[in-house]
Amino acid sequence: MVLLIHHPVSAASRKIRIIMAEKRMLFVLKEEAPWNPSQDLFKLNPSGELPVFVFDGNVIAGNYAVTEFLEEVNREIRLMPDDPLKKAEVRRLIEWFDVKFLREVNRNIVYEKVYKRFGSGNPPDSKILKTGVNNLNFHLEYIDWLAERRNYLAGDDFSLADITAAAHLSVIDYLGDVPWDGYKNAKLWYSKIKSRPSFKEILKDSIKGILPAKHYANLDF
Repeated sequence: MVLLIHHPVSAASRKIRIIMAEKRMLFVLKEEAPWNPSQDLFKLNPSGELPVFVFDGNVIAGNYAVTEFLEEVNREIRLMPDDPLKKAEVRRLIEWFDVKFLREVNRNIVYEKVYKRFGSGNPPDSKILKTGVNNLNFHLEYIDWLAERRNYLAGDDFSLADITAAAHLSVIDYLGDVPWDGYKNAKLWYSKIKSRPSFKEILKDSIKGILPAKHYANLDF
């Protein structure tokens, strides 16, 4: 059995789910609250972070380790280009969203709206939320710029860069905080990504106690 320990609010978990779906892998999901990790999770991953990939008694923990493993063991469907320069661009954008976007947007919006609510019962800090939304606009401007000049974010072909960016944005979009109307090219790019079969289950995600934005699952939004 292939098991992925995840949570819908975890962008890294969504990223791995999309990768596995693109590679047509069968897997079972087990949900774990990232704001209250269990001792079982710490036993599998000492950091207590998601996602955790388990198969045949083997455990691979962490976003990058799981991503690289899946790309290496399933070479029939490649999500990284072969050309070193193109590969470097994909990796640059992966880091952009997994590090910069996570720090500047995700943690300011998702942590305030979801982690604090369920982890400590505290309301979000409006100043931190505002910072997150302002930062989001900067990132959308960059996505819009890339999408205007390229077929996909890293170049001509769909890649892990698109998966990573869409995974992060999908969490923010679930919460209804993405101002799509101001970014036509970014919106067209995201519509193209969310229309892929691998995104189907992501659009069915449900965060207990928080309803998705009305447009969240619409392909034409």
